[in-house]
Amino acid sequence: MEVGRLVESDMEAVARLYEQFWGEPSSVERMREAFRRLKSNPDYVFLAAKNGGELLGTATGIFCGDLYGECRPFMVVENFVVDAGWQRTGVGSALMRELEAAAVERDCTQIILVTESDRVDTVSFYESLGYESGPYRGFKKRLQSG
Repeated sequence: MEVGRLVESDMEAVARLYEQFWGEPSSVERMREAFRRLKSNPDYVFLAAKNGGELLGTATGIFCGDLYGECRPFMVVENFVVDAGWQRTGVGSALMRELEAAAVERDCTQIILVTESDRVDTVSFYESLGYESGPYRGFKKRLQSG
C-alpha cells in the first residue's frame, strides 16, 4: 500500500468511495471539474492510498491562513474516507501521517477535523492518533444553492 497524490483519473473510484460512505452518488464530471480547478492550489492536499492501483482511501487537507497569535496556518481535514473492506488495516493511519507531515512542513499550529459523534469507531480512530474531542462543539449549516 502506498500513499501519494490523488490524480484526475482517480475520480470515478473516489466517487464510489464517497457513495459507499455517504450513501449518495456524486457527479464524477463535477468532481473532475473541481479537481482540475483546485489541484494546482498550494492550499489543497489531495491524497490517495492505493494498493496496486486500487484506491483504498482518500483524504483532503486544506491549509487555512490565520490572523490570530503568530498568524500561522492550520489545516482542516475533509472527505477522509477509507474503503470499508480496508478499514483497520493501516490505510487511515497512513493517510493521516501524510496529512500531518504536510501540516508540519507548512508550519501549521493544528489540524482540525469534524466527524459525527455517533461514529464510535471513527471517534476511537482519531483518538488513537492523538486527536482530542475536548470541550469543543462543531456546528454545520446546510445552504441552499441557487
